[in-house]
Amino acid sequence: MMSHLKAGRKPSRLLGLAAGVLGFALILTGCSSGGGSPSASGGSKNYKITFLPKSLGNNYFQASDGDGGKSAVTAFGGTYQEVGPTAATASAQVSYINTLTQQHVGAIVLSANDPSALCTSLKQAMTAGVKVVTFDSDVNPDCRNVFVNQASTQGIAQAQADNIAKEIGGKGDIAILSATANATNQNAWNKAMIAYIGTKYPDLKVVTTVYGNDDDQTSYDDTAALVQKYPNLKGIVSPTTVGIAAAARYLSTSQYKGKIALTGLGTPNAMRAYIKDGTVGSFALWNPSDLGYLAAYTAKALIDGTITGKDGDSFKAGKLGEYKVGPDGTVLLGKPTTFDKSNIGKFNF
Repeated sequence: MMSHLKAGRKPSRLLGLAAGVLGFALILTGCSSGGGSPSASGGSKNYKITFLPKSLGNNYFQASDGDGGKSAVTAFGGTYQEVGPTAATASAQVSYINTLTQQHVGAIVLSANDPSALCTSLKQAMTAGVKVVTFDSDVNPDCRNVFVNQASTQGIAQAQADNIAKEIGGKGDIAILSATANATNQNAWNKAMIAYIGTKYPDLKVVTTVYGNDDDQTSYDDTAALVQKYPNLKGIVSPTTVGIAAAARYLSTSQYKGKIALTGLGTPNAMRAYIKDGTVGSFALWNPSDLGYLAAYTAKALIDGTITGKDGDSFKAGKLGEYKVGPDGTVLLGKPTTFDKSNIGKFNF
């Protein structure tokens, strides 16, 4: 998994080749793909659902897409596939959206690298009849049908702030190691967390926010730079699964282990070793597998006409039960969970 890569660049060449071959294959098959037949409700049965993550090779999206999303699509008899770039950039996602539109897939389930840069392509997709579901990281509301939100922005912000405050006794300098500077979700969480800290923990000071671009090596290097630049740093909050794992890897073998607290958003499997060796006390996350599962069922409900994305629409999401569409076309998965030594053994993703 990306979080366990040692210093040195990721195996992007192999992933890039795989993504390129797959993208070419999509183009070749696109012309022969149909749009599915209409159903009695006015929708269709074109359950060809493609997940487009921010980037491939991220263990978070392996859980949301390859586990939860795939299992849901398989359960309702659809066709699952995942495509995506090796670098977490909006421009790299555009070509995949355009190709999938040409293919007439039933739905694109997307985690966006930018809130507005993808809009032209996404609007063209919707005009062509492709349903657009965003999850994890949203685009502007008029550029998709529904956004499946993993947790409320305030809930995520408070969980991270409460965890770092608990780790360092509620006072001291902290830094944020975020993903990309344009990531919609990261920016919203960071803004809400800083505001919450300002009212709940006045003795905590956020000295800077740096961006590891959801790249393991960049995040690792940023962590090393932070502890050098800010000698009074007491803690780091990294609201990205790639960033927190890379930061933990750096701290675990440095003189700062046990001296600088680290928390944020991570997956239990990537963070388990760092919880056990004391590098990290706690971190938070929702279940990404459930998030992908819910996003897939949301796509199905849009395709078959059960929902249109308006406030008050409801649908059944398999094993997760019934969900409702809220304001701005948003479906909320639930509250984040905090993982520590007491419970991490109960989770495997």
